[in-house]
Amino acid sequence: MIEEKIEKVLLTNAKIWFGEEINASQIQLQKTRKDFRGDVTLVAFPFAKLLKKSPADTAQELGVLLQNAIEEVAGFNVVQGFLNIEINAKYWVDQLHTMSSVADFGTVQTLTGKTFMVEYSSPNTNKPLHLGHLRNIFLGDSVAKILQAAGHKVIRTQIINDRGIHICKSMLAWQKFAPLDTSGQRETPQNTGIKGDKFVGKYYVEFDKALKVETNAVLESWNVGNFDGFDTTIVERVKPMFVAMKEKDEEKAKAAIYDKIVEQAKNATDLMQEAKNMLMRWEGRDPEIYLLWNTMNGWVYEGFNATYDKMGVSFDKFYYESDTFVLGKDVVQEGLQKGVFFRKDDGSVWIDLTEDGLDEKLVLRSDGTAVYMTQDIGTAIERYRDFPDLSGIIYTVGNEQDYHFKVLFLILKKLGYSWAEACYHLSYGMVDLPTGKMKSREGTVVDADDLMQEVIDAATESTQERGHIENMSEEERQHLFQTIGLGGLKYYLLKVDPKKRMLFNPEESIDLQGNTGPFIQYAYARIQSLLSKTGKPEVQGLNALEENELNLIKELSEFPKVLLSAAQNYSPAELANYTYELVKSYNQFYQSVPSIVNETDAAQKALRVNISHAVGQVVKTSMGMLGITVPERM
Repeated sequence: MIEEKIEKVLLTNAKIWFGEEINASQIQLQKTRKDFRGDVTLVAFPFAKLLKKSPADTAQELGVLLQNAIEEVAGFNVVQGFLNIEINAKYWVDQLHTMSSVADFGTVQTLTGKTFMVEYSSPNTNKPLHLGHLRNIFLGDSVAKILQAAGHKVIRTQIINDRGIHICKSMLAWQKFAPLDTSGQRETPQNTGIKGDKFVGKYYVEFDKALKVETNAVLESWNVGNFDGFDTTIVERVKPMFVAMKEKDEEKAKAAIYDKIVEQAKNATDLMQEAKNMLMRWEGRDPEIYLLWNTMNGWVYEGFNATYDKMGVSFDKFYYESDTFVLGKDVVQEGLQKGVFFRKDDGSVWIDLTEDGLDEKLVLRSDGTAVYMTQDIGTAIERYRDFPDLSGIIYTVGNEQDYHFKVLFLILKKLGYSWAEACYHLSYGMVDLPTGKMKSREGTVVDADDLMQEVIDAATESTQERGHIENMSEEERQHLFQTIGLGGLKYYLLKVDPKKRMLFNPEESIDLQGNTGPFIQYAYARIQSLLSKTGKPEVQGLNALEENELNLIKELSEFPKVLLSAAQNYSPAELANYTYELVKSYNQFYQSVPSIVNETDAAQKALRVNISHAVGQVVKTSMGMLGITVPERM
């Protein structure tokens, strides 16, 4: 790279040029701004003091020295204390030859020696994957691919949320509400033909419906002052709430208190008490409950695996909360002895983080059962035990859990784990639909399988309307439809900065125009069609490049930097948008030159074919890191 050569020349000649040695940190090189002529800009201010000259005069002198020392420097211009260096055409043609010759140009070939664990998906075993999971999974999978391309070793993992009150809700609902057939057998995924994760999710919704009925009955009693027969502890909490609500004048304040009363009413229902008892029986390894839990989780895993296969994602290591919560509870007990945690009068265990600007956090309930924090502590510790050479763990989790991870990392640090500093929460914004937010309990989520099929069907329809698939077999057509549909879906979810909340529009995702996956896929297919007609002749020497040719080569040369930046920032959006801009530039180039196939000037044809080939290679590599396949024909 020319930047490395400039830096080396400055360091080598420093004693002669400046009268003393310099270090690399004094050399500030950056891409020249578009409104100035040049390719690389050197900031001259750090050297002005050494030369005892003004920044502008320093830049002028350095320009002459560098032009004489580096054959690739064709000229320069000075803007105040900034030296804009112009690189000759031969350098860019040589760069093109390199880019066009290396299939995986831009990726790091020498391993860094660092190992990162990327956690993503991490579903609950009480419902199917939905639209929110899609952004999570595609983001985590892409970050893993980008880190690998940047030279790191990567371990893909997920933590299966297979325990807790929410899991017991589905189990209890199936026990209580599943219809029986003539032989007395309850319905199952096998005898209904319903995909396992969807089947279990159906009963999670059924539980919530039944809970609402019982909650309303409790509220009817409480609203008329009847508290007979209810748990005295709950009643002691609720009665002051009713008094406080009457004292409030603002409706908003009253509503906030009533929401708390509703939560207490849920806890007072027989159904919720049954679910809590089931959780305690599960934690006590009750054989009947454990068998039911294993059976229903098995149904869900079959469903999940089918969805992952369709997505084209995989994992290297699975962790289960049913295992890690035990370790978490043991660690809490150790932390109690060390004074990291404290026990309240009701037996619950907490940590006080108020001096750190946070609050008190529960880590064990009064009945001894674990909370999410307990199991996340155990999971993190187990991961570092399994992989002691980890350079860091990247948790791909929505931004509604920002506070949770602040607390988790701080607790791990207080427990004495130095590697807690290397844990990173890849926080991403939620995905909204035109119809509003999704709610799992109410069954209003957008199912991941359904959404994937929707975009594939839309891609099928639009591709058939355009034609160009007459010579394909039916198998090739179906593969193409899926490639376009899933490519559009993944790209749409990944092109947005992970931190931003986004609105998902399925129709836009498969549009052939604009910043979409199919737009980029189509450009790649067109390049492959061109190359099938021209072959790939060797780049020949040229003394000059047309502006659009030069700009494309420069844009291609930025790819390694974009990849490293995407890896450092855990941001597939940087790669996605770079690729879109590259394809836009290529399309403008393609439209502005005469037919490449029929070009009679051999050198000119070779140059343009190799530009096309290099663009195609970079598009394929970049889209591959987004988990997207690019078709040879489209």
